[in-house]
Amino acid sequence: MVIETNVGILASIQGMTSSPTLAPTRSSQTVNQPYPNYKVIVLDDDFNTFQHVANCLMKYIPGMSSDLAWELTNQVHYEGQATVWVGPQEQAELYHQQLSREGLTMAPLEKA
Repeated sequence: MVIETNVGILASIQGMTSSPTLAPTRSSQTVNQPYPNYKVIVLDDDFNTFQHVANCLMKYIPGMSSDLAWELTNQVHYEGQATVWVGPQEQAELYHQQLSREGLTMAPLEKA
């Protein structure tokens, strides 16, 4: 009886596989999408001095000149915020964390 049951199962399986199986077609084009950039944004607050904000920007943001640091510090004060760096997420997270640890008020990271 076991043999007959197995034969019945085998016949059912063969019946299911006897119909042609179509493989999904693959696209011949590969689309490379770059990783998104993220913005590091410093917000205005009532407790950080201009000097402290400018010094932090020069200390942690690569290539930050004194003139640009002061320009961004003024933008933070007069406009309420300034984007101080834009780039890959991992680096953005690092700069965001470093500036935050120095006491700067930071906006959450956002895609550029």
